[in-house]
Amino acid sequence: MSNETIWLVIGFLGQLFFSMRFIVQWIASEREKRSIIPIAFWYFSLLGGTTLLAYAIYRRDPVFILGQSLGVFIYSRNLYLIYKEKKLTS
Repeated sequence: MSNETIWLVIGFLGQLFFSMRFIVQWIASEREKRSIIPIAFWYFSLLGGTTLLAYAIYRRDPVFILGQSLGVFIYSRNLYLIYKEKKLTS
């Protein structure tokens, strides 16, 4: 398998992770009959964002790198805040 093919697979995998977050959120909201954001949304966001960031770095795309870097920070911060709140309420 060529280096280019491996990176295409990584890019598509990142996009799959990133897309899964919307599916997870949609299913959770339908079950609750209200809009909610489950923790899996943030994990898929982080997984997809990190994988897409690696792909963007490989492609040397500064616009994509900046966008994914900001997203990875935000997803990580949300997970931190969720765990911090759970720790305080436990």
